[in-house]
Amino acid sequence: MDSTTAVSKRLLRVAKRTRPTIKPEIKNAVSSRSTPYRSKSVGSLADRRVWQKGIRLLKRNDPILAGIIGRVGPVKFELDDDHYEAVVGSIIFQQLAGSAARAILNRFKQLYGGRVPSPREYLATDIEKLRGSGLSPQKISYIKDLAERLENGTLDLKRLEDLPDEEALNELDNVRGIGRWTAEMFLLFKLGRTDLLPVDDLGLRKAAQKAYRLRKLPTRDRFEQLAEKWHPYSSISSFYLWKSMEKPEAPAKW
Repeated sequence: MDSTTAVSKRLLRVAKRTRPTIKPEIKNAVSSRSTPYRSKSVGSLADRRVWQKGIRLLKRNDPILAGIIGRVGPVKFELDDDHYEAVVGSIIFQQLAGSAARAILNRFKQLYGGRVPSPREYLATDIEKLRGSGLSPQKISYIKDLAERLENGTLDLKRLEDLPDEEALNELDNVRGIGRWTAEMFLLFKLGRTDLLPVDDLGLRKAAQKAYRLRKLPTRDRFEQLAEKWHPYSSISSFYLWKSMEKPEAPAKW
C-alpha cells in the first residue's frame, strides 16, 4: 500500500452541545476565552508548499496534534473535479454515516449511467425514481433548489473562488438545504481553503474529545478554543482529526 494516506470525507449529524471537563495535562492547549471563529484562508491546500507550511505550524503550535500527524502519516489532498458535483455530494452526505451516504450516492448515480446528473437532467427526473435511490424528500428538494438556481443564473459556483471564505459561505447558505456545514465542505474539498473549522461536525468533535482527553464532547466555544493554535490552517487539523478516527482502508472520496 502507498505510504501516503488519503483523507476521506465525513458527513455526520450534529451532536448535542455539552460542556467538557479538561484534564490537567491539556489545560495549556486552550485559552480561557476565544473570539467567534471566522475563516481566513491563506492559499490553496492543493499547493503542496501551502500544505507543508501548515503542517510545520501545526506541529510547532500543538504537541497533541503533532502526535496525531505523526501517527497518521502523510495525507494526500486532491480537489474535487466539479463545483456542482461537490455540492450535490455534500447534500447527500448530510446527517449520514459515510458508508450509508456512499451507498445512496452510488444508487443516485446509477440513474444517470454512473455519474452525477447535470442540473437540467436532475430537474427532468421523476421524483419516484429519486426516492428509489434512497434520497429523502428533503434532500430531493435541496438538490432541486440548487439545480434551479444554477439553471436560472441566480447562483454561480465558480464565482465563489474569488470570494473571501465568509462571503462564499454566506452565499452558499442562501441555497435551501445548504447550511454552514455543507458550505464548509465545498470550500474545503472543492476550493481547497486552508482555514475551515467545521465545529458542528460530530466526527470532528469526537476526534477532538478523544485526542484532548475531554470527558464530554466539546461545545462549539470549547472547540474554537482548542483551534486557536491551528489558524490559518484549521482545514489541515480537521483532516488529521477525521483521519485519526477512521479505518486505514476508508475511501478517500465519495
